[in-house]
Amino acid sequence: MFTDTAKIFIKAGKGGNGAISFRREKYIAAGGPDGGDGGKGGDVVFKAETGMTTLMDFKYKRKYAAESGMDGAGKRQKGKKGEDIIIKVPQGTIIRDGESGRIIADMSNPESRVVAARGGNGGWGNAHFATAVRQTPNFAKNGQPGDEREVSLELKLLADVGLVGFPNVGKSTLLSMTTKADPKIANYHFTTLEPNLGVVDLGDSRSFVLADIPGIIEGASEGVGLGHEFLRHIERTRILIHVVDVSGIEGRNPIEDFDIINDELSKYDLALEERPQIVAANKTDIIQDEDSYKAFLTEMEKRGIEVFEISAATNKGVTELMQKTYEELSKLPPIIVFEPEMDIDEKEYIMKDEKGYEITRDNEAYVISGSWIEAVGGSVNFSDNESLQYFQRALINRGVIEELIEMGIQEGQTVRIGDLEFDFVF
Repeated sequence: MFTDTAKIFIKAGKGGNGAISFRREKYIAAGGPDGGDGGKGGDVVFKAETGMTTLMDFKYKRKYAAESGMDGAGKRQKGKKGEDIIIKVPQGTIIRDGESGRIIADMSNPESRVVAARGGNGGWGNAHFATAVRQTPNFAKNGQPGDEREVSLELKLLADVGLVGFPNVGKSTLLSMTTKADPKIANYHFTTLEPNLGVVDLGDSRSFVLADIPGIIEGASEGVGLGHEFLRHIERTRILIHVVDVSGIEGRNPIEDFDIINDELSKYDLALEERPQIVAANKTDIIQDEDSYKAFLTEMEKRGIEVFEISAATNKGVTELMQKTYEELSKLPPIIVFEPEMDIDEKEYIMKDEKGYEITRDNEAYVISGSWIEAVGGSVNFSDNESLQYFQRALINRGVIEELIEMGIQEGQTVRIGDLEFDFVF
């Protein structure tokens, strides 16, 4: 089954905690602190896979987590880094932040890799906190949590040329006659339920990727039928081959069909209105309405549009159509690659908010939350006076105490940081 959109939740690994340890060896009466640092948490990494063609796997598994870093140990042993998790996606997948919709990465280049969630840094062991005055620090820092977010995956096919037109006009037949693709073909509407890709090889190292884009009918840009599901796949194409059934077998007006499809393309994306088109008048071998056919050719000539008269079923005019398509492609820039709109870097991850903390009221309690305060609070050993003094100095230097006083906190009132609660003392 072809699936081109999915939403998943990703979580990078937590950093390992720093160790509280002191050197204890024979003949050494008072060894110093030797607690090692925690290991960094694993990252969530997306990798483009050229062999994949669908996002179907993500319909069944929606949560992906990297490994957490190991805790530090004595003798200044640093914890092992958590293993990254590698998530493979089809080439051409766009990764967006689920909350903001901003593009994190466009996985168009083969074998491209991108980090979408960074693992937390490991916490410092107590060896880091030793000074001439504080020679036996009995505290260490906890590791930071890993980044986590919901992301949306959207597959946009990487095709040079897109076949557009009403259902049953012969797009699938044209694809099968010009490439090695094997689409299901039958004489009824909506026979093509998924995009099909093939490579047109003209020899002499001349080739391009051709895609049959199904489901475009009147109202497709507004979600009628299957059109809205598949219109996204036209966005990367450089040229459109607009296939029109001019046989008159079904009593349709080819001029109206041509205008309806173009109207739907422009409604979906104004840029598609400017996309170069080559018009292929198909089924010329079985024309039933000569007047309608001649009216179509006359109207296209008035508009200055060149028409290729073909029969996909008998291969009439198809070679000339493909030659013209390659000729026009050679004049155009490469396939569109969407630029990232969101930078996943270390600084943005560590400081998710500008101050690093926020103070709110919860009845009588003062609740302090934020990336910085939660990291500092998690490193406190409340049974150790030196650790408490370190924590208090950090709050003073950051301006937390001053802000609490400005908010009207009274001695003895409750302050809450995550799962920690303590009484405020001037």
